[in-house]
Amino acid sequence: MPSVRSRPKTVPSTAPAETLMPATAESVDRVDTTFLRTLVGYNTRRAALAIIEVFMDRMAVYDLKVVDFSVLSLVAHNPGITSRQLCATLNVLPPNMVGLIAALERRGLIERRPHPSDGRAMGVHLTSEGTDLTAQAEATAAQLEQDASGRLTATERKTLIRLLQKIYD
Repeated sequence: MPSVRSRPKTVPSTAPAETLMPATAESVDRVDTTFLRTLVGYNTRRAALAIIEVFMDRMAVYDLKVVDFSVLSLVAHNPGITSRQLCATLNVLPPNMVGLIAALERRGLIERRPHPSDGRAMGVHLTSEGTDLTAQAEATAAQLEQDASGRLTATERKTLIRLLQKIYD
């Protein structure tokens, strides 16, 4: 005999209607976030949103998104890095990285050259224009970081970064 799935039956409540829905709506004067503020994910996300919004505003003058900036910074500090290495470091899917690299190449910020030890791979390098733009964008990002973490001491900032890295490394 075939198995038949049935929906759970709802049992009508015998509670008086006034106990199910208050007659007057309560207003909340102060939102209680006590529980959410105990969660690492909630706090990390709130901090990231605060910083990313300002980051995107400040990077708009360079026409860079967060991932574009990350790629350029990695290439600046790792000349000859491969697309595969960029994908692994930034957790970006290869088809998406192909598009990112192509867009940055069309803008004249990066160029691909044969990899010196892997004949199948191409190394990614900054152009002189890419070097200049990346230096400016990194200076802007560094200032943003100082502005965003201004309420932290230098030691607290280093500790925060180290602790966040422990979560994702």
